[in-house]
Amino acid sequence: MDPAVSPTGLASLLPWPLALLGMLMVSLVASYKLGLIYQLWHQVLTQSPRHGGESVAEVLKAHGVRHIFTLVGGHISPILVASEKVGIRVVDTRHEATAVFAADAMARLSGRVGVAAVTAGPGVTNTVTAMKNAQMAESPVLLIGGAAATLQKGQGALQDIDQLSLFKPLCKFCTTVKTVREIVPVLRKAIAIAQSDTPGPVFVEFPLDVLYPYHLVKREILKAQPPKGLVGKLVNWYLRNYLANLFAGAWEERDLSPLPVRMPSATKEQVQQCVELISRAKKPVILLGSQVTLPPTPVEVLRAALEELGIPCFLGGMARGMLGKKSPLHIRQNRREALREADVVILAGTVCDFRLSFGRVLSRRSKVIAVNRDRAQLLKNSSLFWKPHLAIRADAGSFLVQLNKGLKGYSCPQEWTQSLQEMDQAKEKVIRDKAEEPVGRFLNPLKLLQCVNRLLPEDSLLVVDGGDFVGSAAYVVQPTRPLAWLDPGAFGTLGVGGGFALGAKLCRPESEVWILYGDGSLGFSVMEFDTFVRHKTPVIALVGNDACWSQISREQVPMLGSNVACSLDYLDYHMVAEGLGGKGFLLSDQNEEQMEDVIRAAQSECRSGRPALINALIGRTNFRDGSIAV
Repeated sequence: MDPAVSPTGLASLLPWPLALLGMLMVSLVASYKLGLIYQLWHQVLTQSPRHGGESVAEVLKAHGVRHIFTLVGGHISPILVASEKVGIRVVDTRHEATAVFAADAMARLSGRVGVAAVTAGPGVTNTVTAMKNAQMAESPVLLIGGAAATLQKGQGALQDIDQLSLFKPLCKFCTTVKTVREIVPVLRKAIAIAQSDTPGPVFVEFPLDVLYPYHLVKREILKAQPPKGLVGKLVNWYLRNYLANLFAGAWEERDLSPLPVRMPSATKEQVQQCVELISRAKKPVILLGSQVTLPPTPVEVLRAALEELGIPCFLGGMARGMLGKKSPLHIRQNRREALREADVVILAGTVCDFRLSFGRVLSRRSKVIAVNRDRAQLLKNSSLFWKPHLAIRADAGSFLVQLNKGLKGYSCPQEWTQSLQEMDQAKEKVIRDKAEEPVGRFLNPLKLLQCVNRLLPEDSLLVVDGGDFVGSAAYVVQPTRPLAWLDPGAFGTLGVGGGFALGAKLCRPESEVWILYGDGSLGFSVMEFDTFVRHKTPVIALVGNDACWSQISREQVPMLGSNVACSLDYLDYHMVAEGLGGKGFLLSDQNEEQMEDVIRAAQSECRSGRPALINALIGRTNFRDGSIAV
């Protein structure tokens, strides 16, 4: 190139048709971005009183959503108002994290997407922990977040931050809605993604200007008096076209129905390989994780398949209760010892993370069949401490049903099952003996939990939120049926109790919902007793009050010689519940003989429509010494 010719001069040397084509292309791109081309074929109904919140509500209703959990804010008011009008119950909580936890519980128990809506900025950031918990628990949660108007983003608008960057690492899908006509297709896509493959949370951001009616948005965007001067007129032209593009085609009829949900399935060849392995096994075991409770396999169908298989099972997470309370196939204790002896192990939705010592508990002599929807979870730590004989990326529940069909006539060796049952019974006796040991001037927590376990009705549902007390409960308290146990999952989040119980009671109003709290974890959501009262969702909270963060103290004191930051006080939590409209009970060594009476009184209050809290002053035992805290 001649150095004397500048780039701008070069453009002038181009043939005029090429220059004209370039200008035309720039114009077309600008027209597309401003929606000028779309507006040629789609109307802008400037007199319509409708707003984007109505479109959101219509999509949710079409997807079977019956509840939306929220903490109100002006950014999302149109969604809440419209949802109520179409018959979706709007349930407002005292913290945004509670709203997401409630949506998480609703998703797990109903098999549909759970929905929470929160306002912009702090409302959205308050949900981060709950969304991460939903991600690690593989719960299909739709979080709807308000946002500043699109034109005001980055301009210092109230509560305006980059929200999408926060949620991209936490969600399967994140997006912002840019026009009213996008609401329906974006939400349909988001809900389908949340439920497909490995379920998980999704986040959809709604700027103010796509939710409010045309006349209100116009008032905010355009000045009452048209500006003068060339620059002012150009700006006004741009704003008018921006406004028109927002609402062009907004109220045209659109398909609201759910999109297909994808799910990985095992092949016939993979199932047949497993059939051959199991048919030769002398000591098989199945470890069931939360994934087995996911749709499309009903838990009743899965339970029947497991009972026909007759293989001893260890249950974890949401799978607790899968076999009922007294199934001979459910082995509750001594899992490590059983895995050392087993010749075939099926990991059905169970992951080799810290809960299985990263795979170290699996014997290298065992043939391990791993089944999981998620490829990363399927093979987690397999290159370090264990190796699958077969790794199948598939839905674990459907796989077990297929396996049972292929093993018709199979009978698991009874000597193996009996030996596991005997070990189980021996460990249960140790626990019973521990429950009778004195613990100073307080209640023995194991004895308290055994009493609760005896008094649980068949339709009970357990929410667990805590460390040491809940860890003991996992050994003692038995869910009575499938989908009757809710714990946070692999993230181990404290504070799920209020939200999980709220979602559970609304999903299963006929059930007696219990929250088993530690006194530390209670502090995260005790204010939700106000929510329970206002929304007529009576639950029972049992607080294991040992005035300590005992899960941490158990290791910190012997290892480091200090109890710093672990001590709490024996506070009157039952009075807090009373102050929020519930019924409080104090249970201590002073009325230990009335333990059953107190629990029955709490159950009676719950049946009458009033939430109850039992503040149980417990002592400390050595039952869980050496348990995991980090």
